[in-house]
Amino acid sequence: MINGIINVYKEAGYTSHDVVAKLRGIVGQRKIGHTGTLDPDAVGVLPVCLGTATRLCDMMTDRYKEYEACMQLGITTDTQDMSGRVLSERAVTVSAQEAETAVMGFVGGYEQLPPMYSAIKVNGKKLYELAREGKEIARTPRRVEIPYIRIEQIELPQIRFVVGCSKGTYIRTLCSDIGERLGCGGAMSALKRTKVGNFVIEDAVTLSQIEALTASGGLKAHIIEPDSVFSDYNGAVVKQEAHKQLLNGNCLYPGQLIFERPEKPADGVWIRVYAPGPDGRAFKAVYSFHAADGCFKPFKMFL
Repeated sequence: MINGIINVYKEAGYTSHDVVAKLRGIVGQRKIGHTGTLDPDAVGVLPVCLGTATRLCDMMTDRYKEYEACMQLGITTDTQDMSGRVLSERAVTVSAQEAETAVMGFVGGYEQLPPMYSAIKVNGKKLYELAREGKEIARTPRRVEIPYIRIEQIELPQIRFVVGCSKGTYIRTLCSDIGERLGCGGAMSALKRTKVGNFVIEDAVTLSQIEALTASGGLKAHIIEPDSVFSDYNGAVVKQEAHKQLLNGNCLYPGQLIFERPEKPADGVWIRVYAPGPDGRAFKAVYSFHAADGCFKPFKMFL
């Protein structure tokens, strides 16, 4: 069984679930999960977890993401992108400077209303399923963080930009909200995800490339170890006398660990925990420090 992460380049026309289904057939294992949906028309980075790394899926959805987006001003649709039913068309009379000011006004973040065409579940049913039935229900705006926007090109009525954002940000909705602020409406016309945490588009491989690599025996070079996701955290190897405590998922005290960086642990800090072995150390868990108890407790095990 493969245990690790593949940085997949999702091509247009595939859903995230399609990618998982095809990978199961290519690599011959069932235990595979993706790290967050990407619209069928969108392309780009989709980290996929295999084997024990599937325990990372929920954690990796929290990672900051980067997108290249193109929006069309003067049009609104029910899906907030150009694949949807046109709701309105208006003349675009704003200047390039006014458009730039509106786009940059969203830097920092804002309260975003999730779109009806989304995978958010309400009472066990996904919003897009309700939308396809012609239903619209009340949604609660959610705070999204947008640390930066970089405008690449303005050729009205189109604007092309790069945006960094937090979990749960809908770029389709951002485009719609920019258009609304300009008074002419707007819809997303293209989207490419270029980064998810440490995973970048330059390293991503397509499904056809993965299939060829599997056939040639070269896929292993593209499998990313689960602990790489936590490279920002201090690492520690458990001492031999506490090895059984680690394997049983028990708490570990600082004196039972050999740290990569000697530093006093702060409350809530995460560490990567390894077990010693004949072939070197093996990644086993992520622990967090509980100051009140003076020990590290397991957050996520990778046994």
